[in-house]
Amino acid sequence: MTSESPAAEHKAAPAAPPRPDLPARQLTGIIGALALAAFLMILNETVLSVALPSIMADLDVTASAGQWLTTGFLLTVSVVIPTTGFLLQRFTTRSLFIFALASFLTGTALAVFAPTFAVLLIARIIQAVGTAIVLPLLMTTTLTLVPLHKRGTIMGLNSIVISVGPAVGPTVSGAIVNALSWHWIFVLMIPLAVAILLLGIIFIKLPSQTRRLPVDVPSVILSALAFGFLVYAISSLEHASDNLLLVSASVVVGAGALVLFIRCQVRLARTGRELLNLAPFRNRNFRLSVVMIMIAMGTLLGTVMIVPILLQTGRGLDTLTIGMMLLPGGLVQAAVGPVFGRVFDRFGPRPVLIPGAAMLALGQWLYVSVTPESPLWMFTVSHVVFSIGLAMLMTGLLSSALATVEPRLYGHGSAIFNTGQQLGGAIGTTIFVTVLSMLSASRLEEGTALADSLFAGAHTAFIIGALLATASLVLAPFIRIPRRA
Repeated sequence: MTSESPAAEHKAAPAAPPRPDLPARQLTGIIGALALAAFLMILNETVLSVALPSIMADLDVTASAGQWLTTGFLLTVSVVIPTTGFLLQRFTTRSLFIFALASFLTGTALAVFAPTFAVLLIARIIQAVGTAIVLPLLMTTTLTLVPLHKRGTIMGLNSIVISVGPAVGPTVSGAIVNALSWHWIFVLMIPLAVAILLLGIIFIKLPSQTRRLPVDVPSVILSALAFGFLVYAISSLEHASDNLLLVSASVVVGAGALVLFIRCQVRLARTGRELLNLAPFRNRNFRLSVVMIMIAMGTLLGTVMIVPILLQTGRGLDTLTIGMMLLPGGLVQAAVGPVFGRVFDRFGPRPVLIPGAAMLALGQWLYVSVTPESPLWMFTVSHVVFSIGLAMLMTGLLSSALATVEPRLYGHGSAIFNTGQQLGGAIGTTIFVTVLSMLSASRLEEGTALADSLFAGAHTAFIIGALLATASLVLAPFIRIPRRA
C-alpha cells in the first residue's frame, strides 16, 4: 500500500459515522454488557487494596513487592489504552469485547491457582489488558450509538461504572477476606465474567465499520516506553530516596519517549496512519475536561487508598467496618448518576460540572477537618459529599470533552481521556500515599503517637487534594457546549 492510499482513505472518512438504527432492546443489551464488563474490571483494579496484607503473608513478599500487583496493573493499562484509538478502527466492537473478556477471564483463572507471587503478578497483567480495552470501548460505543439527547443519561449510568467500582472495591474485598480468603476474590469474579461475556455475544452484533490500517511499530514502542516509564516513575516516587537514580532515569526515558511519540503522531496524522490522533487537544473543552478528570480520579483513588490506612492502622478498625463506612458513598453515586445525566441532557454541562466540582472540593475540605478523635460518621459524611461531586463530574466530563470533537475521532479522544484517568489515578495515589508516609514517619521519629502521626500526614495530603479539587472548580465554568453541537 502506498503512502497516498491511507491518506486518501483518511480524508474520505465520513465526518460522522452512521449510527445504526438499533432496537431499544439490543441497544440496552450492548451498553449493558459493556458497562457491566467495565464495572467488574474497574472493581478488580482496587479490590486488592484491603487484601494486600493477606496476600503478602501467604506468598511471603514484602510490602514494596506486593504493591506491584497494583503498579503492574496500572503500567499495563497505561501502555495498552493509547493503542485503542487504532484498535477501535481496525477491529469490530464484538471482536474487541470478546478478546477483552477472554483476557480478563484468563488472568482471573490464573490468579485463583497462582502458586507464587510472580504468577499472580502475571495474572494481574493479563487482566489489565482486558481492562484497558473495555473502558474506551464503552465510551466510544455510547457516543456512537446513543442519540445526543439521551447521551447525558447514559453517561450518568456509565459514571457509576467508573467511579463506584473503586469506591466499593475495598468493601467487597474486606467482606470476602474477612469471611474466606483472598483467593475467593478471583473465584467469585469468574462466573460474573462468563455471564457478561455471554451477554455480549448475544447482543453485540453491529455492522462492521473497520478499516485495514497498517500498524506503525515505532509508535507502539514509543507509546509503551513513554507511558510505561512515566507511570512507573510516578508510582515509585514514595521510595524515590532509595532508588533515586532509577526513578530519575525513568522520568527522563518516559518524557523523552513521550516527546518523540507526540512528534511521530503529528507526522503520521497527515497520512491517516497514526496510532493515536492528538487533534482533540486543539479543542478547549477537551483539554479542560482531561485536566478535570485527572484531578477527580487522582483525589478519588488517593482518598480510598489512605482512608483505610487511617482507620485500620490509626484507629484499629477491621476491614469489614471500614468497607461498610465507605459503602454509602458508592451507593449514593449509583443513585444520583442517572439523575445528573438527565440534568446534563436538558441544561448542558455547567449545571452539572460546577456544582460537582464544588461538592468534590467540599468533600476534600471536610476530610481535612478529621482528627484521631473524630466520630466515624464524619468520615462517612465527608465521603458521601465527595462521592456526590464525583458522580456529577463523571456524568458530564466525557460528553463535554467529545461534544465538539469530530465523530471520526471519538475512539482516539476516548483513548486519550481514559489514559488521562489512569495517569491521574496513579499521580493522585502516589501524592497522597507519599505525603502520608513521609510526614507520619517524621512525626514518629519525634516521638508522636502512631495515630496522631498518621492523621498529621493525612491532613496535609487532604489539603493538597482539596486545593486540586478547588482548582477544578475554577476550570468548570469554562467548559461550554455550543448549541449547534
